Amino acid sequence: MAKKSQLSIRADSPSRSTEVVEQVNSDEGLLESLGYKQEFRREFTRWSTLSYAISIMGVLGSVPASWGSPLAAGGPTTAVWAWFSGSFFSLCIALSVAELVSAYPTSGGMYYVTKHVFPQDKVPLAAWIIGWSNFLGQTAGVASVGYSVAQMVLAAVSMSSVQDDGTVSFKPSAELTVGISIAILVLQGILCSLPSRQFSDTIRWFAPVNIIGSVAISIALLILTPNKIPPREVFGDVIDGSGWNNRGFSFLIGYLSVAWTMTDYDATAHLSEELHNAAVSGPVAIFQAVVISWLFGWLLNIAFGFGARDIDSLISSPMGNPAAQLFYNAGGSAGGFSMWFWVCLVQFFTGISAMLSDTRTCFALARDEALPFSGTLRKMNKHTDTPLYSVWSVVGFCCLLNLIALGSAQTINGIYGVTAPAMDLSYIAVIGARIYYEKELSIEKGPFRLGRWQKPINIIAIVWVMFISVILFFPPTYPVTALNMNYAVAIAGFIAFFAIGWWYAQGKGRAKFIAHTQ
Repeated sequence: MAKKSQLSIRADSPSRSTEVVEQVNSDEGLLESLGYKQEFRREFTRWSTLSYAISIMGVLGSVPASWGSPLAAGGPTTAVWAWFSGSFFSLCIALSVAELVSAYPTSGGMYYVTKHVFPQDKVPLAAWIIGWSNFLGQTAGVASVGYSVAQMVLAAVSMSSVQDDGTVSFKPSAELTVGISIAILVLQGILCSLPSRQFSDTIRWFAPVNIIGSVAISIALLILTPNKIPPREVFGDVIDGSGWNNRGFSFLIGYLSVAWTMTDYDATAHLSEELHNAAVSGPVAIFQAVVISWLFGWLLNIAFGFGARDIDSLISSPMGNPAAQLFYNAGGSAGGFSMWFWVCLVQFFTGISAMLSDTRTCFALARDEALPFSGTLRKMNKHTDTPLYSVWSVVGFCCLLNLIALGSAQTINGIYGVTAPAMDLSYIAVIGARIYYEKELSIEKGPFRLGRWQKPINIIAIVWVMFISVILFFPPTYPVTALNMNYAVAIAGFIAFFAIGWWYAQGKGRAKFIAHTQ
């Protein structure tokens, strides 16, 4: 079906320019039929779109950043198999999202799809809640990636300061970490302010660095790591490290890594108004990116697992990151730093990709009058043809969130913890509505279709998200204290209360939003 919808364009075809123009006109016509005029330039190529979709997950950066969670909970076996099985369920979510955004390719992503899968009288409130949930989840994610890059950079400095006796002379402060995270967010904001053509030319390099780096580092670790543990301990020995006195539950906590990494599936959809043949290229890139991330993330977890001989020393590493300690154990200061540099770079790429998606979501919500100062946030800069007010509002919001880390690490970790469940729950609300109201509504189908597998895949996605959301909100260790408590559920509740309360208090603003969503 997808093949039929794509234009067949050969490099030596004399009608290539004519066909490209026809495709652009087709994309603009589809967007106009969905209620919006073309404001972005469609400059992303098929390769840059796929590279973007891969970089939003950024396994070479995200796996090392989150590996400590499954390692501490259930050991290397948990990290390996939780990633492998969790990626399958993540693929079900990605396919469900891809099919829906194929029919409605706009910058709003799944937020816009909401308008077509709920009955008309339920659309305004549903779109409001799902739009805000998706936007705030993305924003928390962007802030958390910026903070994790800062931690990784400082871990590299710590790696270079290891003394002969094994102690680390450099210990970063909270102020330094926050300061670097803000500098990183500002730099990412500058890159996200580029015109679409320049950004497309830049981002096409993100995926090759990610994939080649993942393979190279996995091989290097397998060769260089001394005293590797036996395969049985990597593939078949789940431990109970969570303190809940249950190895099965410890394994479930190991899903946190894949849940934190494999999310933001509709990020590519938020670029739909900048893609050629958006109804096909965006959904296909979503599917391909999850499969590629599944494979290379699993490879990294296996390579890491063979080096996890002393789990306690890795978890309590003075470098602040178990994977950084693993790299140091394998390559020493010089070798470990050389490998860790690429991890930091890919995580930086992930932050850029996540921020770009977030800015487009901000623009889409402002276009529908769903945000304060919507008239300003939706303005396009005449020089870059990008919404610079939305870009820098997102940057400013993320910087303010990271300032919270100066006063309370528990609070900021709770905010970061809202990222995955906020976005994933917004996805399944739309997917569930599509199933529930399918018979009474005329729901469009795009060129990317799941066919007879649509309903089973949708149901698997819904059940998985409901299950993993409980794990994401659960305290990861026992006994539960004020320091290790998972505050994400309380923060999620506050956000939900705020969003719904503001909806009922909005008055004229709400009336404008209703007009746009009906």
